[in-house]
Amino acid sequence: MISLSIEDINAFVNGEVVGTTTHKITGLEQIQKATENQATFIGNRKFAALWKDSKASLAIINNNIDLEPGENRVLIKVKNADLTMAKLLESFTPATPHFEVEIHPSATIDPSAIIGEGSRVGAGSYIGKDVVLGKNVTIYPNVTILDETTIGDHTVVWSGTVIRERSEIGSYCIFHNNVSIGADGFGYRPSDDGKGLVKIPHIGNVVIGNAVEIGANSCVDRGKFSSTILGDGCKIDNLVQIAHNCVLGRSCIMAGSSGLAGSVTLGDGVMIGGSASIKDHTTIHSGATVGAGSGVMNDVAAGKTVLGYPAVDSREMLKQWVALRKLAR
Repeated sequence: MISLSIEDINAFVNGEVVGTTTHKITGLEQIQKATENQATFIGNRKFAALWKDSKASLAIINNNIDLEPGENRVLIKVKNADLTMAKLLESFTPATPHFEVEIHPSATIDPSAIIGEGSRVGAGSYIGKDVVLGKNVTIYPNVTILDETTIGDHTVVWSGTVIRERSEIGSYCIFHNNVSIGADGFGYRPSDDGKGLVKIPHIGNVVIGNAVEIGANSCVDRGKFSSTILGDGCKIDNLVQIAHNCVLGRSCIMAGSSGLAGSVTLGDGVMIGGSASIKDHTTIHSGATVGAGSGVMNDVAAGKTVLGYPAVDSREMLKQWVALRKLAR
């Protein structure tokens, strides 16, 4: 078990220590659930009142919050408690699943594949023809990586993930369980005789930049002609759909159950709320935000926040909701 003193913790977070405690810190927890050997955090004044009833011995708090530590308890004041707590979580992160050997004997690896130095391949995984894994790549058990795919250094692929042929994956990526990369896009046209649907082939691929994280059960479809692209630093939640030929700029965020239809373009730093849906061939420019549950039918200007179904300027939509509430009374 990890056990840290207040001095150990403050050496890592570099804050202002207020108060003293004899307790060692062995973990982190929410303020209402924490025990005397756990730390918590207060990043908003509205949670400060919970501190007096909390059993936690340590709270990481924003330095603009006035609070007394209390008996045998400590506050460490920092500029941003949320970011500091994220750093502190790294100190308490449990060890990842153990690999007895770097390449499990039950893994199937094509002779033409190149496995970089320090890379590990778990039991039951399949590495196809001409696949290239960089250095220190971790492939957990039961992952499928098909032909001519390249994966950069230090990328982690969790169990159940399927990466289809010709995908290009950057370094320091994380793909959680059951991610699908490079499946066919959703494309059909009525047949000439009007009696069925004709499948449109998708012959492109998926290109994913560096430090991209994709949550469990999310899907990124291959392009119809060229590539579906996710820029560096994008963070994708669970159960997200990114359709064929979408292009995401740098550091975009998509929350759970949101989806992009085909050929959507996101600029840099776009934020998509949970369960939001974006119509095909729509452009959402850099810095824009789409509220949760919204349906975007038209382009969104840079820096703008839209909300509702169909999505409009958030302030306009809030005015509409207020007006409707008044009419309902």
